[in-house]
Amino acid sequence: MNDAKATVEQKWAEDKKIVEALLVNGDFIDQDGYPTEDALKIIELWPFDDSAGWFVFIKDNWHFASWGWHKVDSEYHISTGGWSGNESIIAAMQNNWILWSVCWVQSRKGGHYIFEERK
Repeated sequence: MNDAKATVEQKWAEDKKIVEALLVNGDFIDQDGYPTEDALKIIELWPFDDSAGWFVFIKDNWHFASWGWHKVDSEYHISTGGWSGNESIIAAMQNNWILWSVCWVQSRKGGHYIFEERK
């Protein structure tokens, strides 16, 4: 059991280093306004103990954030607007299975999501 725990903790530490290195680059949106592979990788690997930072990073890279992104208290109401770049971000969020599992509240057809920031 200790070996498994050590392996998981080592993976999380490695992921955190990858995120930190990619954040230095700062190249998160391409010339057409789509999230880059670096941005999507950061979302996928974002540390599970920082949901607030995760949502800040995602909003900074969300197309149509003024229309499709609303925070009410600790809830985020997010709509993709059907835009494929935002759909890619949602897919990357789902690949971060810990943060998705603890923050996701609801999905509705048409690309509407509700999340709760967890402390």
